[in-house]
Amino acid sequence: MMYFWDGTGHWWMWLIMVVFWIAVILLVVWAVKAITSKTSETSSQGLKALDIARERYARGEITKEQFEQIKKDLS
Repeated sequence: MMYFWDGTGHWWMWLIMVVFWIAVILLVVWAVKAITSKTSETSSQGLKALDIARERYARGEITKEQFEQIKKDLS
């Protein structure tokens, strides 16, 4: 039984079905990318903060003890 193609010109139903499945696949890909980018973004923020602390220590804005405390807090 070919429900969508019975010779009466229901080609547009096939088109709707294909567009629907493409939209579902794109939605899943978008969701996976959104989830993985948030986890990698979180881990990279710790590195950015440590880089800022290193720069501040190198410029003499913070003491060695403060730098070590920041390093300890970030790890």
